[in-house]
Amino acid sequence: MYIAVVPNRTSPPAILLRESFRKHGKVKNRTLANLSAWPSERVEALRHVLRGRAEAAAPRAAGTTLEIVRSWPHGHVAAVLGTVRQLDLERLVARTPSTPRALVVAMLVHRLLAPGSKLATARGLAEATRTSTLSSALKLPAVDEDDLYAALDWLLARQRAIEQALARRHLQAGHLVLYDVTSTYFEGRRCPLAKRGHSRDGQRDKLQIVFGVLTNAAGCPVAVEVFDGNTGDPKTLTAVLTKVRQRFGLERLILVGDRGMLTAAPHSGGTGGRRGARLDHGAPGARDSGAGAQRRVAAVAV
Repeated sequence: MYIAVVPNRTSPPAILLRESFRKHGKVKNRTLANLSAWPSERVEALRHVLRGRAEAAAPRAAGTTLEIVRSWPHGHVAAVLGTVRQLDLERLVARTPSTPRALVVAMLVHRLLAPGSKLATARGLAEATRTSTLSSALKLPAVDEDDLYAALDWLLARQRAIEQALARRHLQAGHLVLYDVTSTYFEGRRCPLAKRGHSRDGQRDKLQIVFGVLTNAAGCPVAVEVFDGNTGDPKTLTAVLTKVRQRFGLERLILVGDRGMLTAAPHSGGTGGRRGARLDHGAPGARDSGAGAQRRVAAVAV
């Protein structure tokens, strides 16, 4: 694009914003805008911009200079934080606004945008080193990694209420629920749950923790439970069934999980002895939709 000045006989010249293009091997021009009404300094500023000299376009008079000091990305923050609020997750964490609630939401959003350690998250939220508009969008005070860990302690105390709210939203008596167990290795030696056990990460020399996740039929997470690293998968089922029945108040449900875990679990004992369990095996050779590894599934009605 370029600015063309076209003489106009006795009238002032026409100032046009034009661009060149090629058609059928010939160079042609077309007018994009008429800039004749613009003041001359504005036209000159645009001419500098079009020539790639944007710094010369800004006026240098005192009080009129525009200087970009910092620029933070915002679009991805608006998308994820907007979805969080559309799902009403902030009120799910806690009904009353507070700094711990804002920090929990910040960690959740940051985990989706730029997964990292709590130290990296704190740096991404700090005023001097922030990487987006997330901290200003949530009106966060100055925070460090200790504040984030304190917010996680606050969140742990809220786990029971949050899971019950999720269960009311997503679970119904007699419906299908999904349950699976995994593990992750653990760096450090101060976690009381960290033990040596069957490592799914191939890190046999590392301590690990085991955790199970309960979801509805659509895969929406409802509850999570963390176990000692040496806990076998079938032994985790008792705690999950107790949670579903006693805390969620669901007397009947169909639980789907790995066949080996469900067949080895003490169903009658795990259900409190009030009702037996009927176990239906999945079709032999059934595959999961994940890594493509052969997995047999089973459903237990309790």
